Amino acid sequence: MKKPILSPDFTIEDIHKLREYNYYQTKDMTPQERMDYYNSRGMEVHREIQLRKLQKA
Repeated sequence: MKKPILSPDFTIEDIHKLREYNYYQTKDMTPQERMDYYNSRGMEVHREIQLRKLQKA
């Protein structure tokens, strides 16, 4: 499945697209692979948040 294209307004349909995309990305992973996948994505988001906080200051 290709990466979904999200609307500029980020509607509920976009959330559904993201959830479906994420399901197809992780459906054949082992529990450990899935945990690593989510942890790495979470760390990326955390870094992005921290960078934006630093830019505001």
